[in-house]
Amino acid sequence: MSMTTPAGWYPDPGNPAVEHWWDGTAWTGHTRAAGTGAPTTVMAATRPARRTGRLVAFAGAGVAVVAVIAVAAVVLGPGEQPPVDARNSPAPPPATSSGPAPTLTTATPTEDPTVVVDQLNGITLPILDGWEEPEFGSDDVPTVSTVADDPCPALGNRSCKRGSVSSRTATATGTTDPEAIAKEDIAKAAERAFGEDTLGARPHGGIRSHKVLAQRPAVVAGRTGYLVRWQVTTDQGPGGYVQSLVFPSSLGSESPVIVRFAFSAGPGALPLTTMDEITRGIRPIGSSTGGGVGSTIGP
Repeated sequence: MSMTTPAGWYPDPGNPAVEHWWDGTAWTGHTRAAGTGAPTTVMAATRPARRTGRLVAFAGAGVAVVAVIAVAAVVLGPGEQPPVDARNSPAPPPATSSGPAPTLTTATPTEDPTVVVDQLNGITLPILDGWEEPEFGSDDVPTVSTVADDPCPALGNRSCKRGSVSSRTATATGTTDPEAIAKEDIAKAAERAFGEDTLGARPHGGIRSHKVLAQRPAVVAGRTGYLVRWQVTTDQGPGGYVQSLVFPSSLGSESPVIVRFAFSAGPGALPLTTMDEITRGIRPIGSSTGGGVGSTIGP
């Protein structure tokens, strides 16, 4: 008479220091150090979805996983070995259970709704009242933008945000000097915001001219950097304002971080002091205090 493998802890031949829990029909996410009785659960924390569409997608994925497990359970016949999880050990040999199944305790991942996290550069961008983290964006970079928007002056079928702020790592600049990088990046920031976008469109008809409003040192997230701010005149519409803010990252390599600001002008325009408010709110990940314009904190 053949028997299926009972539930229990079984060694992972790919990593002898780890044991996995087999529940009698399938591998679970429970692991523990070999030879101990204290189970640990390895779980990948996922970012909570902000939109219903994402929740539906996650729910659909969960149903698909359950369906696969159910099919595998039906296919197995008496005496057959259990399925193999590609990340876990092969099916264990027949053995007796080494103890009762562990209690699964899950912790709901938390997300601070007041910031957008830039893990790569080790900072957070504040989400002010009337601002949000957009669900979609033309650049795959951490971004916050105003909830309010207006029809794009040159593209009536598209909407342009009244304000947006995004962060990125300064690459291929040939220098790590914040002032030099900011003075070089400001033209790129203006072109992306009011010239030709990533889709090849010109929502504002292009840029006619610009005026330098500010060039000065700035302290951001406790690091000394530099900012350049322009007023931009466009072919169509009221134009707007752009700012390139550059400062060293607090991470190991201290690679320079660029934070770009783009505010539209005209009715409903944001005050330029909002740029300074956002700058003061940029903080290292895990910190409750930042630096900001006017701060005396050094690098």
